[in-house]
Amino acid sequence: MATKGPSIETEVDGRRLSLSNLDKVLYPETGFTKGEVIDYYARIAPVMVPHLEGRCITFRRYPNGVEGKDFFEKRCPSHRPEWVEVARGPGDRNGKVDYCRLEEPASLVWAANLAALELHVPMARAADLDTPTMVVFDLDPGAPAAMGECCEVALHIRDTLAGLDLECLPKTSGSKGLQLYLPLNPRTDAEKITHEHASSFALAVAQVLAKHMPSLVLTVMKKDLRTGKIFVDWSQNSHHKTTIGVYSLRARPHPTVSTPVTWDEVEAAADGAPLTFEAADVLDRVAAHGDLFAAALTLTQHLPVPAG
Repeated sequence: MATKGPSIETEVDGRRLSLSNLDKVLYPETGFTKGEVIDYYARIAPVMVPHLEGRCITFRRYPNGVEGKDFFEKRCPSHRPEWVEVARGPGDRNGKVDYCRLEEPASLVWAANLAALELHVPMARAADLDTPTMVVFDLDPGAPAAMGECCEVALHIRDTLAGLDLECLPKTSGSKGLQLYLPLNPRTDAEKITHEHASSFALAVAQVLAKHMPSLVLTVMKKDLRTGKIFVDWSQNSHHKTTIGVYSLRARPHPTVSTPVTWDEVEAAADGAPLTFEAADVLDRVAAHGDLFAAALTLTQHLPVPAG
């Protein structure tokens, strides 16, 4: 896809798109342009779109780049192409909201052209907003703790879940931290859980770790307690919460990406190896390894039934 010039007309899978301001720099520290943002999303679409399909997507837009003002956009723009689908989702002060659904590569490219650098995704699908398809553990470091400490905690969460015959998948947040996703993908009504069950389960796991690793793990969001610790944000499983989507760019000085990683990489990072990836790195990783997060779409697991 061409990235030079003020604008171009292009076609993605038969969809006509007008792409504007392609030479506008959105990441000043690196010179990464809007055209390069669009090119990244166009090329990552085959593995990213399956993780977005059927969900109410929240955009975080940076029309003047990562150093300019940004805004979250839940309500799908009225000027969207007719082929960009919407779904009714959690509301705002004006009532229910029709969110964008990014169901195909063209819609992902369209969102990128809006400078929607970050795409935030809920745990539930639009067709059943009350039923999460996964549980997330969001590991947020308080300086001087950093990625190495996040990875140390992640390994303990992995081992704790393994003791319950549960598997989780790691990905970077693309910012400071690490996120672990525990796929559920319920197939029947009997297998469905509530957001409250997901939250209470994540909290219980976090509290076990905090009991055994009190100098490192925290389960409450008190800033005066955060120094040098990893906050396990279990509340990201609450109804209507979202997390950064897998393969989404982040609005950091460099075009970093929320990137699926292997457990070998997590172990290495716990010992000090770097675990940060930019757009070009992620495209190379996908070309070499495919979608390391694919199991999030297919793996069916069952949480323990809560006591009482």
